[in-house]
Amino acid sequence: MSEAVSFGRQHTGDLRLEAEVVVVGSGAGGAVAAAILQEAGHDVLVLEEGGYVHPDEHARMRPSQSLRHLWREAGLTATLALGDSPLINVMMGRCVGGSSMLTGGVCFRIPETVLHEWRQDHHLHDMTPEHLEPYYREVEEAISVQEVPKEMRSRSTQLFGLGAERMGFKLESMRRNTSGCVGWSTCNFGCPSGAKMSVGRTYLPRAQAAGTRIWSDCLVERVKIEGDRAVGVSGRVLNREGGRPGGRLTVKAKQVILAAGSLYTPLILKRSGVGRASAQVGRNLTLHPAFRIMARFEEEVRGGQGALQSAFSSHYEPEGIQFNSVFVPTGVLAATQPGVGDAHAERAAMLPHLAMFGANLHDDGGGTVHRIIGREPVVTYRMADKDRVAMRRALRIAGQTFFAAGAKEVFLPILGAPAMDPDQFAAYDLEHMPARRLECTSQHPLGSVRMAATAGAGVVDPDHQSWEVRGLYVSDGSVVPTSLGVNPQLTIMTLATRFARRFLGH
Repeated sequence: MSEAVSFGRQHTGDLRLEAEVVVVGSGAGGAVAAAILQEAGHDVLVLEEGGYVHPDEHARMRPSQSLRHLWREAGLTATLALGDSPLINVMMGRCVGGSSMLTGGVCFRIPETVLHEWRQDHHLHDMTPEHLEPYYREVEEAISVQEVPKEMRSRSTQLFGLGAERMGFKLESMRRNTSGCVGWSTCNFGCPSGAKMSVGRTYLPRAQAAGTRIWSDCLVERVKIEGDRAVGVSGRVLNREGGRPGGRLTVKAKQVILAAGSLYTPLILKRSGVGRASAQVGRNLTLHPAFRIMARFEEEVRGGQGALQSAFSSHYEPEGIQFNSVFVPTGVLAATQPGVGDAHAERAAMLPHLAMFGANLHDDGGGTVHRIIGREPVVTYRMADKDRVAMRRALRIAGQTFFAAGAKEVFLPILGAPAMDPDQFAAYDLEHMPARRLECTSQHPLGSVRMAATAGAGVVDPDHQSWEVRGLYVSDGSVVPTSLGVNPQLTIMTLATRFARRFLGH
């Protein structure tokens, strides 16, 4: 990316800007829209709450530095659990490039079962594979989506795959947005080889080359509305040291595109008084609750050697479960091990022998984004009954799969659960375990400003424009009508491409 990013933290006093189109957020949705509109001749301004870190500098960062400088709240944003639901750590980017900078690069097209639901239940009749095909292809070419070769699978993934074969299911190769990946397995914290084709290496440089201005450290709080039309945004310029507010930010624009993500786009809309008619803003949030299962083998596994996410299984998707390969850097893994002193040292010594695999749930919309006093929203989440069943089922299958591959012990992501050998695992009453004991994360918040065919059913129309305010659009994961059951990066970028092309009248 060009160094032509303006740093809000270096600006003193109030900041007043003007553009034809202002895009709030620079992640997968905002970057795509900005590049396409700027290349078509529109004057585009991108505002990003987070700071700017050059991709090459990010590549050299330690995980702790990446968490501090690029992740929102160092990755510690969490939901407020309602009923028998887990507390879910929602991990998001807050930087130029957004969460695109922090993903494993996984790219799935929207499953046909999901598209069918959108057509059947949400009356979005053009959401077909044929309609979306040119937009998929445009994005996949731009970010170098390619299948991960089997030889890039880590030993951890190979062992889970061996167990899967013995259990009667198989792993399939992931597709990721990479070019020349060498398998450092640190994708979430920075790619040392520069192989991950995030928007920081693709769409944002394109946008800048065409003339887009990007300002970092700019917190947008409200959309400015005159009559029934958006005319700009307002907020604060931030001091990066602690993110303290500085001068006032005022932007005049003919078109406003919100791309601040599924937690912060609804917050901006709520502050702006948009969405009251449908009462849908902030509702219908889905998270793809995710968890990882670890297993100890006699052999050395060294699961961090190979592609971070290289394989998945769709075998249990009818039950709302997707298994996918994952690992974390050894230093991060060591820090998460329980115990102190000798007990922690004993656990740390077994790290080279640990394998790991993950599971995502295709959840119902159990989340809500609430506006409260202050800068951050509160997110509540109530896990559906079917998702609790799927969670327990996924844990049982994963444990059995590792034991089928020869594991000596498994470590379940359950608060207070001990390491278990095969007999202990078979006897463990997973089926009655409270969901609130699950250690759970999410990197896929979706749906809180959902697209709908009618004003009463959603917040934006099929062209991504607000049902209430002309000239106000949304281009991020919040417009996705339902949970996907698969990683949403390609979906968000594809829908952003569709939006931008339709905006241009193509």
